[in-house]
Amino acid sequence: MWKWLHPYAKPENTYHLCGRLLPWFSILALGLLVVGTGWGLAFAPSDYQQGDSFRIIYIHVPAAIWSMGIYLSMAIAAFIGLVWQLKLSNMAALAMAPIGAVYTFVALVTGAVWGKPMWGTWWVWDARLTSELILLFLYLGVIALYHAFDDAKTAEKAAGILAIVGVVNLPIIHFSVEWWNTLHQGATITKFEKPSISGDMLWPLLIEILGFAFFFAALTMIRLRNEIVRKESHRPWVLALATSNYTTHKEG
Repeated sequence: MWKWLHPYAKPENTYHLCGRLLPWFSILALGLLVVGTGWGLAFAPSDYQQGDSFRIIYIHVPAAIWSMGIYLSMAIAAFIGLVWQLKLSNMAALAMAPIGAVYTFVALVTGAVWGKPMWGTWWVWDARLTSELILLFLYLGVIALYHAFDDAKTAEKAAGILAIVGVVNLPIIHFSVEWWNTLHQGATITKFEKPSISGDMLWPLLIEILGFAFFFAALTMIRLRNEIVRKESHRPWVLALATSNYTTHKEG
């Protein structure tokens, strides 16, 4: 496995690999999101208690799940960058951070919209909501630290340490509804026993979760390619790529 991965520690190889994979991930993301959203919003049955208000679950739940998943991925990349001094890992962490921040923001906003008819208020200092808000601040802190220093290595080290330390917030988010008395409902699809949701509601939700994952992957590839070009702009292969693109554009 390591022999297979080793060539992609080279930014040039990763740049071209992302370019080859990006169309496939984009098509999968688009297809899954169209099917999941259409099925969930238009064809899934109404909830017997919440009526059609529950349909925001098809945006809120995938965004909330991947807000944590992206943070963990970012922290792993930052850890690899700190320990093994692999600059591509730091580029990947930086590429993921804004995407995770947007997912977290979407989870908070849709949660507030869902909470208004269910709880009678847009926001409460609930354990789940508060820890998710802290997650957004962690993302913003990582992004800020990456751009706070003129020296790239110092910025990467500071941002990486914050990303790794912030992982402690993830189990707090996940288990907050079990550890504390909270308004937020408990697990719906991640329970070991039968999920607390019928199959005709569950399947579009699972498709949406996959769609959000592929969408995140596609956006990360785009941002990573841009970051590689920015950081490696002095390399001959980047200069050759720029010249080739310029010639193609001029001829077109």
